Amino acid sequence: MTAPVRRVPDVVYGEVPGYRPLELDLYLPREDRPVPVIVLVHGGGWRRGSRRHPLPVLGADFYDRLAAQGFAVAAIDYRLSGEARFPAPLDDVRTAIGWVGEHAAGYGLDTGRVFLWGDSAGGHLALLAALTGATAHGVVAWFPVTDLARLPSDVADAGGVPDPGPGSREALLLGAPASSVPGLAREASPVSHASAAAPPVLLMHGAADDLVPPAQSIRLAEALHAAGATAELELVPGATHMWNGASDTDGIVRRSVEFLRTVTPQAGAR
Repeated sequence: MTAPVRRVPDVVYGEVPGYRPLELDLYLPREDRPVPVIVLVHGGGWRRGSRRHPLPVLGADFYDRLAAQGFAVAAIDYRLSGEARFPAPLDDVRTAIGWVGEHAAGYGLDTGRVFLWGDSAGGHLALLAALTGATAHGVVAWFPVTDLARLPSDVADAGGVPDPGPGSREALLLGAPASSVPGLAREASPVSHASAAAPPVLLMHGAADDLVPPAQSIRLAEALHAAGATAELELVPGATHMWNGASDTDGIVRRSVEFLRTVTPQAGAR
């Protein structure tokens, strides 16, 4: 049985002088006990997207449906690459996680069950935050970028059209092509931060994705396993980027929710 959902929109979770206020929308199940919380990080190549727009294949009520299953959802905006370069969006994700911890009591959130969930660029930022010390007890990352330097070659190997130039999404994030700033590209790549201290990670990736190829998730899963961390990897047959071509998107969501319940079994007790 699902619980009704309460929405709290336009919450300012951070302010950086010279920039727009950083906002999130909260989706809260009506529970009489603290609930686990998902910090939801949208995709869009670091240069577009909004907390108000889930993936089109999931429907506009996606966050409500997650909350109805007993998870609070904090859908966040962050500074895009046209506003500020890396590490600005990572700093914003960390700030949002900090806001959750500071305001948990007022919204009935369980600080012992804070999860990150993101797709594409949002998956990259969620992973990077979790792997560099932010408080997260589990991560769901859908078709994330994990290795900026090798993204063009992965795209070429997958039959896509690579863009290693200054106008690429990753160059706009970093301020220069990854090949020109290798140290910064490493710092901005989740694969560089794999360690035994990583929280449990679920990577789900379209097997036919040639925009962010599955090699990116495979490489991170291998690095996490080598470091002794817990990582699960699922390649979705026929799916390209944004789950286009996937035969069962509801199943992908169920798998992701079940993963979070598995890493904290008490979250599933209803």
